[in-house]
Amino acid sequence: MSVRFTEHTVESAPAASRPAMERVTQAFGQLPDAVARLAESPELLNGFLELSAAFERTTLEPVAREVVIMTVAVRNDCHVCVALHTGKLRKLGAGPELVAALREQRELPDVRLEAVRQFTLAVLATAGGVGDEELKAFLSQGHTERNALEVVLGIGTYTMSTLANRLTGAT
Repeated sequence: MSVRFTEHTVESAPAASRPAMERVTQAFGQLPDAVARLAESPELLNGFLELSAAFERTTLEPVAREVVIMTVAVRNDCHVCVALHTGKLRKLGAGPELVAALREQRELPDVRLEAVRQFTLAVLATAGGVGDEELKAFLSQGHTERNALEVVLGIGTYTMSTLANRLTGAT
């Protein structure tokens, strides 16, 4: 795929994107390509960063949040997201078996996390019209109704990100 969108610097980006770009640069030590390209739309960039921060504040445990993100990223074929969140999973102490299973869309070795993956897939497949059995299976692994709604937040946030990254050609 050819590059279709401008890879902005803080100086070339729309003014409303610049504060977010500066914060991300400080946090990562550099400006990620995806952020440089999403900066073309301050609304998208700022919206994604705000939603991502909200998702990080949910009651889902950190590895479970990453399961949601990786499930969406792999499904949507967002290579930059898969790479970034593979690294995040490793930093969280996730084992290589878990990471490989997520990347290969296979059953996860941890039943509680597999319930998160399966529920995420069910929400995606049914546009939120998840059946009673799928919801019961998710809840039976100690997850809550709040967690189910938090999965929806993660799906929405990272669907936006993965689609935008693919559209812009982010690497």
